[in-house]
Amino acid sequence: MPIPVTRQAKAVLTLWQGSWIAAFAVGVLVWGLTIWAIIFHRKRSDELPPQVRYNMPIEVLYTALPFVVIAVLFYFTARDENFINKLSSKPDVVVNVTGFQWSWRFDYPQYKVPGTAAGDVQITGQPANLDMPYNANNPAASGPQLVIPEGETVRFNLASTDVVHSFWVPQFLFHRDVIPGHPNHFEITPTSTGTFTGRCAEFCGEYHAEMIFTLKVVSPQQFQQFITAQQAAAQKSGGSAQ
Repeated sequence: MPIPVTRQAKAVLTLWQGSWIAAFAVGVLVWGLTIWAIIFHRKRSDELPPQVRYNMPIEVLYTALPFVVIAVLFYFTARDENFINKLSSKPDVVVNVTGFQWSWRFDYPQYKVPGTAAGDVQITGQPANLDMPYNANNPAASGPQLVIPEGETVRFNLASTDVVHSFWVPQFLFHRDVIPGHPNHFEITPTSTGTFTGRCAEFCGEYHAEMIFTLKVVSPQQFQQFITAQQAAAQKSGGSAQ
């Protein structure tokens, strides 16, 4: 599993590990009982062993125990799903993510840029060039850069202008579909700084593989410097940064 870089991703990893531990525990119990029965109750003669029609304690046990296991797994799954899907009333940073064939646009609606068409800080990626083959050495191959602050609540509002995409950073340990006409939302709290690669996880056309972006998690001070620099650049150019 990728190393989780958000509080929500750590919850996903813990749930995944706990489920595997439970599965291995049940497996060891079942295989242990099976091997025990094979060794100690194997056929020793042609004499018919005593026949027992019912064993009520055992029947109750193997009926109740699976329900207990399922109930425990259901509880922790529902708890973590609610945590991952929870939306706060006032997130620290909001990012509007727009997927399009075949790149991304990131808007920071909280940070305005007067006198520009976008009206706020906007990072727009270049769509794949249909007439040129993919070139990994091209700086544009890393896609647009999404910058967010460490330790603060970041909400992503997802929308698509054409087909279904999926917003995925492997270190988040989950992805969310970007569906035309059906905005999606989720929040994260980054716990580690660093630079990571994001992708589209839903096949969306010929250049789906090139629909990538760079996620950079920085300190809150560096994030404010980034926003200030983007505002200055957008005012100077009268448009959005790339």
